[in-house]
Amino acid sequence: MVRLLGRTAKARPPRRPGAAHPRRARGPAPEAGDPPVARTPSPPPRRTAPGRSAPPGPLAALRSALGGRSVAGQVFLFQVLIVLVLVAAAVVALLLQGRLDSTREATDRSLAVAQTFANAPGTRAALAAPDPTAVLQPRAEAARKAARVDFIVVMNTDGIRYTHPKPDRIGKKFVGSLTEPLAGHPVTEEINGTIGRLVQAVVPVEAPDGRVVGLVSAGITTDHVGGTANQQLPLVLFAAAVAVALATGGTALVSRRLLHQTHGLGPREMTRMYEHHDAVLHAVREGVTIVDGEGELLLANDEAQRLLDLPADAEGRHVSALGLDPGTAELLASGRVATDEVHLVGDRLLAINQRPTDLRGGPAGSVATLRDSTELRALSGRADIARERLDMLYDAGVAIGTGLDVSRTAEELTEVAVPRFADFVSVDLFDAVIGGDAPDSGTELRRTAFNGVREDVPLYPVGSTIRFVPSSPQAYALATGLAVVEPRLADAPGWRAQDLELTARILEYGIHSLITAPLRAGALILGLVNFWRSSAPEPFDAEDRALAEELVARAAVSIDNARRYTREHTMAVTLQRSLLPRTLPEQNALDIAYRYLPAQSGVGGDWFDVLPLSGARVALVVGDVVGHGLHAAATMGRLRTAVHNFSALDLAPDELLHLLDESVSRIDQDERADGSAAVTGATCLYAVYDPVSRICTMARAGHPPPALIRPDGTVEFVELPAGPPLGLGGLPFETADVELPEGARLVLYTDGLVEDRSRDIDEGLEILRTTLERAGPTPEDTCRTVVDARLPERPGDDIALIVARTRALGADRVAEWVVRADPAAVGEVRAAVLRQLSAWGLDESAFTTELILSELVTNAIRYGGAPIRVRVLRDRSLICEVFDASSTAPHLRYAAMTDEGGRGLFLVAQLADRWGTRYLPTGKVIWAEQPLP
Repeated sequence: MVRLLGRTAKARPPRRPGAAHPRRARGPAPEAGDPPVARTPSPPPRRTAPGRSAPPGPLAALRSALGGRSVAGQVFLFQVLIVLVLVAAAVVALLLQGRLDSTREATDRSLAVAQTFANAPGTRAALAAPDPTAVLQPRAEAARKAARVDFIVVMNTDGIRYTHPKPDRIGKKFVGSLTEPLAGHPVTEEINGTIGRLVQAVVPVEAPDGRVVGLVSAGITTDHVGGTANQQLPLVLFAAAVAVALATGGTALVSRRLLHQTHGLGPREMTRMYEHHDAVLHAVREGVTIVDGEGELLLANDEAQRLLDLPADAEGRHVSALGLDPGTAELLASGRVATDEVHLVGDRLLAINQRPTDLRGGPAGSVATLRDSTELRALSGRADIARERLDMLYDAGVAIGTGLDVSRTAEELTEVAVPRFADFVSVDLFDAVIGGDAPDSGTELRRTAFNGVREDVPLYPVGSTIRFVPSSPQAYALATGLAVVEPRLADAPGWRAQDLELTARILEYGIHSLITAPLRAGALILGLVNFWRSSAPEPFDAEDRALAEELVARAAVSIDNARRYTREHTMAVTLQRSLLPRTLPEQNALDIAYRYLPAQSGVGGDWFDVLPLSGARVALVVGDVVGHGLHAAATMGRLRTAVHNFSALDLAPDELLHLLDESVSRIDQDERADGSAAVTGATCLYAVYDPVSRICTMARAGHPPPALIRPDGTVEFVELPAGPPLGLGGLPFETADVELPEGARLVLYTDGLVEDRSRDIDEGLEILRTTLERAGPTPEDTCRTVVDARLPERPGDDIALIVARTRALGADRVAEWVVRADPAAVGEVRAAVLRQLSAWGLDESAFTTELILSELVTNAIRYGGAPIRVRVLRDRSLICEVFDASSTAPHLRYAAMTDEGGRGLFLVAQLADRWGTRYLPTGKVIWAEQPLP
């Protein structure tokens, strides 16, 4: 305010005798363009006529302008600054251009001198002389002086100098680039040499056949060329001087005009202006003081006089002599910056703000404003309490509900409230809530969380079941859904009726006040939160109850979210466990161990399976549906069921993946039509192992490749064609046949084992390879080693792992015959099979096997094509297989009473446990299995 009014003042009238207010005669007003100045005593301005001031002279106007305080002075300084910037830019540009020209001229001259000397007559012959230096040194020095370069150096192809201006450097290694000159290309380069910044050129000396027989280098320092910048620099400086002179003259004229206009105001106008200034200054309800640089009080308005209780003659005296307290006097005399600094002055608390007056060229001193904050201080205690409570509610919103575990969320509530709000806090929940279900009606709860300032408190421990009596405040809170305050537990008979002995011990311990608040989530009451106070003597009141309700309401939302998540998680886990295989089927082809590790955030869509196939073969399946929760688990179950159904058809792995891909596409179409999330990122690996041939046929759809541990312990990842993920469609899948030695271990896994956010899949595969190399010999040892390695330690995705060690079905358990396409050959096959069964000790199965093979071989001869083969396998069952070249499969039908045939396959189906058809690239196989006796 002082600065604003000071800008319009023109001249301060002298103090008149008998003036009404002594503070209205403190000095002349500042000139136009000057910052506001405190009123200090000064002689009145010289006047030449009534109401008019004498115009300043030219020298005074120039001094005022060049002082920098007026607008004209500021414009002058700005103009000078622009001139200096332009001069500096011009000088820099001249220097840069001169340096560029010097470098270019030095480059051209050194290259020309080097090429001239290299091609001079006699240079090539001198290089072949016994003493090249004796011949070349005089020539080089003469040429150097004539060409005005700093050196000409002749050297051999190894860079050894033959010439140099300093003879002591002859015979030493040349410093510079020789690669391109030795290849026949001249080169120039700029380096820092012992004589300064220089440019040197190196050119080859070539023989008639094009060979490089020597090198010539010429160089010159850049300081020895150029110099045009120095010639133009005086012109630039002269132009700058002219510009500064013009700016000075213009500024003097503008300043004289401004000063003339400022002194144009008469005494009456100036007096009226300062009267208004004083009226405003002393009418405001905020104290204002102005102190000069020596600590003398120049001005104090009426409010400052009242707040500081200043004497009538305070102005003009040092602040230390005004009777102020030392702290306030020190602050006003120091002139330092202060913002809302509180000082006790008498019985008042004053908030003082102080700023110096010389920040922008004004006189030394400071301006301080004072306001009475006594009433604000009276409310500060309650404001601090409110702020602490708001901070606690904010912390509760951040710290409560960081996870999705019901018990942990309850513990977070107790950690926030102790000791900031209560000394002890307990959370009691219904058992159903802890398990994720809706709360039960009743008053029996379980103590889920507890926290306090001490551990020896006689309250119910965590885990105990509590049934509250109807008269207790807890039962009332559960019934009504309202928080209850018991300010004095000693006078609460309803609470004491809960357990007379226990409540007496609680009172004896020192707990004297209680708030119990229900955990409400919508219409559901999940439990209770009890706040106990012991150390603070004040009991809980209505404001504390409101805070407790707000705190519990925020926690109830998080606990209800955790409860719902627990319910969904439990449902998903139950669904997933029911969909994954509980036991592995019995088979003799593979020794199998497996592990399944769910993700930390919940169940996912990973699955695995072991499927026995015909001919003693076994299929291994590993799949992954990206995502977590019920949707991923349900989708996984549908895909696993589809694989079971397709495997029953004895399809090749690539054909099975093709059908599975179509199934995923149909699932996507159905779910998009319902507005549900589509299956994205489903992958699968399908492998079929034949223990007779030890061939494993595999195909994959976007899945990581399997690992193979050979019997000698070496580990490799099977090179398997990578098909697209399931559901994309349009691209075929490819199979790969791998012959596995007996005792090898095949490792199938999902990507959660080798990939997470902290590393890519290549790094994970390398870690898996290292882990498998040190794994034990059995599949169980291998699974244990991989799981113990914790790859990764906290999986963000499910992990499915299968380790299968191969077995081979020995030749002594396999019998095979080639059958002629002649009905008479059926008897020969029966006889051969009966002999083999007798050798195996299976005479009890001979009759049934004879009937089955007779029908199957007869059908192959009659309806199939050559070649025809019969194979009998002795595994966990007796397997009979008939191979033929036809792709037509027989069908089971019921023959009429009048039909002569059509009953053969019916007999086979009745005599065998299982039978079916398996297609091959060259035909089909009809097989039948019988139990061993």
